[in-house]
Parts: sequence; structure tokens; C-alpha cells
Amino acid sequence: MSAEPENTNGDRALLQTKALPMTADAILSDFTHYFGRLLGRRTISADSPFLYQAVVYAARDRLMERWAQTRNAAETGNHRRVAYLSLEFLMGRLLRNALLNLGIEEETAAALERLGIDLEDVCDHERDTGLGNGGLGRLAACFLDSCATLSLPVIGYGIRYQYGMFHQRIDNGYQIEEADSWLREGFPWEIERIEYMQTIHFGGRSDLQVDQHGKTRHVWVDTHDVLAIPYDIPVPGFGNDIVNTLRLWSAAARDEFDLEEFNAGSYADSVASKNAAENITMVLYPNAETENGQELRLRQQYFLASASLQDLIRNWRKRHGDDFSQFAEKNCFQLNDTHPAIAVAELMRLLTDVHGLDWDDAWAITRRTMAYTNHTLLPEALEMWSVAMFRRLLPRLLDIIHEINVHFIAEIGQRWPGDNERIRRMSLIQEGSDPMIRMAYLAIVGSFSVNGVAELHSRLLREGLFRDFAELWPARFNNKTNGVTQRRWLAACNPGLSSLISETIGDGWKTELTELAGLAPHADDAEFQARWRAAKRSNKERLVADLASKTDLAISPDMLFDVQVKRIHEYKRQLLNLLHTVHLYGRIRRGDGDGFVPRLKLFGGKAAPGYVMAKSIIKCINNVARVINSDPAVRDRLQVVFYPDYNVSAMEKICPAAELSEQVSTAGKEASGTGNMKFMMNGAVTIGTLDGANVEIREAVGEDNFFLFGNTVEQIEALRASYDPQAIIDGDEDLTRVMDLLQSGQFNHFEPGIFDAVLQAIREPADPWMTAADFRSFIDAQAAAEDAYRNEERWTRMSILNAACSGRFSTDRTMREYNDDIWHLEPISLA
Repeated sequence: MSAEPENTNGDRALLQTKALPMTADAILSDFTHYFGRLLGRRTISADSPFLYQAVVYAARDRLMERWAQTRNAAETGNHRRVAYLSLEFLMGRLLRNALLNLGIEEETAAALERLGIDLEDVCDHERDTGLGNGGLGRLAACFLDSCATLSLPVIGYGIRYQYGMFHQRIDNGYQIEEADSWLREGFPWEIERIEYMQTIHFGGRSDLQVDQHGKTRHVWVDTHDVLAIPYDIPVPGFGNDIVNTLRLWSAAARDEFDLEEFNAGSYADSVASKNAAENITMVLYPNAETENGQELRLRQQYFLASASLQDLIRNWRKRHGDDFSQFAEKNCFQLNDTHPAIAVAELMRLLTDVHGLDWDDAWAITRRTMAYTNHTLLPEALEMWSVAMFRRLLPRLLDIIHEINVHFIAEIGQRWPGDNERIRRMSLIQEGSDPMIRMAYLAIVGSFSVNGVAELHSRLLREGLFRDFAELWPARFNNKTNGVTQRRWLAACNPGLSSLISETIGDGWKTELTELAGLAPHADDAEFQARWRAAKRSNKERLVADLASKTDLAISPDMLFDVQVKRIHEYKRQLLNLLHTVHLYGRIRRGDGDGFVPRLKLFGGKAAPGYVMAKSIIKCINNVARVINSDPAVRDRLQVVFYPDYNVSAMEKICPAAELSEQVSTAGKEASGTGNMKFMMNGAVTIGTLDGANVEIREAVGEDNFFLFGNTVEQIEALRASYDPQAIIDGDEDLTRVMDLLQSGQFNHFEPGIFDAVLQAIREPADPWMTAADFRSFIDAQAAAEDAYRNEERWTRMSILNAACSGRFSTDRTMREYNDDIWHLEPISLA
């Protein structure tokens, strides 16, 4: 890809030098060099962040030579390439994964041990690169890992947010957001590529001019320009010496400092241009509740799309000049959700306005290179921006979208003559007093492939949300069920279980996860079960220590670890899980707890800063937790923890320890889910609805090893017209008790009324999440899980079989399917 060093004679000479040794001695030598000579440190302190930086530099040296070799091989082979555009990349910590994929984890640990340093302590100094909010960004990170492991020439493009997803602090039960200054101590993995800087236009106006050949051209004039500075991060494949690239863009002003304003005493005005530009890449997902927040989000989306496409065209023209005849054969742009959909119109602008192609040729290229992945069934998440805002911010792009729409409406008219209602539904512009641009529709119209991320999700897209488009272009729609990378989510985060698995079936599962099926014959072996339980116990003890450091709670590892950690949203129904928690509390207090399995209810996740209801749910969870954990009659049998500041590193501790995985979204609302896959891979048993990838998880593991509850998509639709949650509450003694207990003030003695909105949402007939409708089924499924847990051998067997049947949920499989059906890439060969 274009992100590695240019192919100069100097670079070729570098590639001919002897490769760096991968031994402990060589790593120790490089570490001491960087620690003393680059970082200027003389004494080793166990809590020093400079230890971490020196280890990164030693590892990065070994990545750099492979990085250059990968780029050279891709260029020499004239490979077709994919650019993966995503507003999120939730990479987490990089050091452990890099060492694992390079195959030098043991050597690095041995080198540091000679100095009395523990590699685990060094890794703990790394900050999470929190450039994502949840599953979307973590999926993008897993995709990059798998593409590199499969030797596929794929480059990731994202934004280098100065402040990532906020730090979450819990104060009196409330979520408090604090800036995530993840760059404060530097980021030694990145390399600034100032030579590939791009210019991004905003504002101004669209005009017509006659060029030197007498042709009338559209031009975008009087713009306010921003610079896009690229920073590259290496993405190593596992054991294959391939290193791909994640390129992140940072915004900067063309003129950062106005000396005249400064000398006149206008200090704020002197840096106004700098601040305005840097705001674009300041924060992940600014609050869109205000018009300024909406405008900033659109600026971010266009900034990413324009910088990335300009960069790719720059690289193309370096090798092919202005000949775009083979551009579509050699390039594919995968849009990760609707955020980068503006890339469709921006590619048209670049091809027509900047590089002189006529409309039809440019549109043919666009439609052959763009591919769109949808990640949501929630209409409000499909991105619509007002025409007025587009006219003010991106006037030339608005012209192009209107022209695309004119051609598209003509296409609809040819297929369904006179069907004006269909045209109204499908138009890229939603008419009204404030016309809106439907960005998801733009992505569909401009792409040759549209995929969902689980079988159920893809079917619901075709039959519901995008039905009109699927009827027009049925072959364009396909499914690519998500996955996760087993290198991070089993091999790296669960070394004890990984060692047992490799000892039992070999370590081929690290690159071919279906080999975990070899565990199934051992599921009933008593000795193997005992070792499996020992690995789980060790992970639970590690999590207990972590929770003690964050909450001061003494938690017994003998408890059933019942876990729901994910983004806080009503459709994910943390509230339903909380109702079950209150139900258990009420049973114990009433003396109805004979044979009760002691249980830890572990919640975790962040609510969007402007999402009032989600933040209220966090407050409810924490209030319930405070009462339960301080009640001596209950706390030995039930404890509740809200894990503060949940992130990737937290999940790496939680998922190996989890035993019951809560995947309880309303059927038809979750696109896929990937936490469910991580838990399954680590031997947790799922309790869940038939939603997202839960459907395929249950098919894989069998109904006897999955606790199913809840209404199906079809049943929910049938219920909706006559849904009466109050009647359900009145007809269920347990639910009535739970609602009465929550209403009574038991959990909010000194904060009257704070639960009212949450409880009213459950009672609301228009509740789209139908929490009350699934309560009884959920309680029954939880009782079944409790019965199974009492039988140690049965539960262990279920745990082993869940891991054994997780093979299809690797992103390696997902990426193979993307490549076979959409991308058609040839793997890079370093031979």
C-alpha cells in the first residue's frame, strides 16, 4: 500500500541488509540502547513508562523491516488492494499482540527478566488506543489483524483523535465523562508521514469554469482549507512476516498562527484558525444533540473520506499517471458502516472535477470500487444530514449528490414506471420542511456490494430496512457474519487456557480456529475437565484482584460470574438484566433462596454523553449495587459490580473469567454482536435471545449448550400493535414485586424520583425494546442456567463445547469470505 516508505534505491538497499535477530540477547541489547541513548534514562524503575517505550522501539525495529518488505512485495506484484475506511478503530493495547504475532513474546520476557523486569508490568504501562466506542471499532481492529495474518493487501484508514473515547468515572452512581488523553505520554507505535499530507476543503461555493481545453468544469472555490496529516501504525500478521498499515489522519490549520492578531493583543483570534482545524480530530463522536455537534460530525466524516481517497489516488497517479482505465480493477473501498458514505460523492468529485473524467466514466469506476457494510438495524443510526448544512459546509458535494439522485430516480422509473411512492421512499433526499440527505441510501446506490454482519441481520436488511433496494438489486446484497481474532481474544488474553488447548490439540487453532473442534472429544474427560476448571478459576481470581483494586469489594471466585459488558443502550437491555438482579435480591430477602447459586452480576460499558436514558440506567445499576453489596444478609450470595471505564484491556481480563454471557438484546435490534463470540471462545455459556449472531452461535453449539429466551422477531412484530406492558406486570407476581421494589425507594431513599423515567419506559406501550414482554422467559432461562451450574461436570462440558464450537466466529473466516465474494485479492508473497 502507499503507507510504507516509497520504493527508492535507498529503500532497496535497506531491504538487502541483514535482518535483526529475534533472540533474547538481541532484544535486550536494543532495549538498553533505546532506554539509555534515545530516551536518556540511566536507572530502571519498575513503574517507569520509559521501560514500555524502549520495549516498543525494540519491537518496532523488527516490524519496520517487515513493513518495508510487505509494501515492496505488494508494489512489485501490482496487487489489487482494499482500503478499509472506518471512523473507529478500537485497537486497545498493541505491545502484547505485536510480540505474539512476531513470535518473540517469550524472548522479550526472557530479556527483561535478566534486568528484573516483568513483561506483564511493562505491558500495563500502555494506554488503550481508545479510537472507538464499541463493537464497530473493535471489529475493525480484528479485521486488520486477520487481513495481515491472511497476507491480504489491506490498508485501514481512520482518524487520529487527540482524545479518544472518554474516560468514565462513576460518582454517586452517575457516569462522569473525562477526557481520554491517550497521547499525553506519546505514542511510540506511530510514524508521522508529513510527505503524504492532503488538503481538505470546506465551505465556499460551487462554480462553473471553462478549462484550457474549452470544456466546462465544476470547481469548488473560496474554500476554507484544512490539512490532513497522516500517522501510520504497523499491523503485523501472525507468524508470516506480513505487516500492513493503519493510517490515521490528524487535522491541522494551513495557517496556524496569526502574528498580526497576536501583536494587536487578540491572543484568542491569533490561534482561531488552528483551533478550528484541530477540532475536527479532537474527539471521537462529538455530542450530536446540538447543531454545532452535528456539523463537527459531518466534518469528521468528510475529512476521513477526502483525505483517504486523495491519498489512494496520489499513489495511483505515482505509478499510472492520469490513466484511470484500470483503477477499478486494482482498488476497492470498503465502507465500515454509514459514517464514510460521503466517500461515494467525494470519489466522484475527485475523478470529475480534479482529474477530468466525464460523469459516466467516473460513476462506473465509483460503482465498481465502493462496497458498503451496514452495522445497524436502528433507523436513527443510519446517518441523515440536512441539505442546508451540506450547502453551507460541502456545497460541491451537495451538487454531486443531487446529480446522483437524478440518475438514480430515472433508474427507479425505468424499473417501476409511475411508482412515485417508491421514488419518494428511495430518493437520496428525504423531502420536508428541512430536507435531509439519506447517507445509507447514498452508500447503497454507489456500491457494488452491500452486506450485513449476521445471517438474521442481513435478512432483515433485505426484507425490511432496505427492501426497496434489495428488490432493485438483489445480487448486490450479501451476508458476512462478523468474527473476532483468536490471537488477541484467546491466545494473548487467556494464556492459561491457550496452553491447555495447544497441549491437547496443537496450536494450529491460532490461524485456523475450526481446529478447536478437536476439543469436543475431551469434553467428558474428567482429567481434562479438571484442568479446564483450573484455568477458569485462575482467570476468575485474576479478575477478582482487578475488581478489588477498582471497587474495594471482596468477591469470592466461587460465585457464578454472570457478565454483561458492552455499550450501554436501551436495545441491549441492561435494564432487563437489572430486573433479574432485583428479582434475585428480593428472593433472598424473602427467604426464598434455598439452594441459591452465589452469583456475581458484572455490568460494564459507557453511555454516549448525550444519551440521557442510558446514563439513567447506569445510575440505576450502581444504586442497586450499593444496596445489595452493603446488605450482610445478601452479599455472600449476590454481589453486583459496575466495572468503571470499561475498555478493551478490561475485556481482556473479563472474558477469560466469564461463565455466563448475557446477550439479551431485543430480537431484531442487534446487528451481530462480537462480545458474544469472545465469551464463547473462552468457554462462557450464552444466555440470549434469537438476535444477531446469537442465532448462529446457538446453531453451532447446539440448543443444549445455550440458554434461549425471549420473543422472536416475528413474535415481537405480532405483539407490537396490542402490547400492554402494564397487563404483563400485573399478571406476573415476580415482575410486580420487582417493579414495586424499584418504585418503593429501596434503592434511592435520598434521591426520590430518580428511577421514574426508567420505570415508565418499561410500562410504556410504545416501548420498542419490549422489556416486560421478555421478563418471564428471561427469569426461567436464568433458573435453567443456575440448575446447570450446580452440576460441575455438566457446566464444564458445556463450557468446553462452547469453545470447541466457536471456530466459525474467527475474523479469519470473515475476511476470507469478504475476499472470496467482494474483494478478490491475491495474498502478498514475500518469497
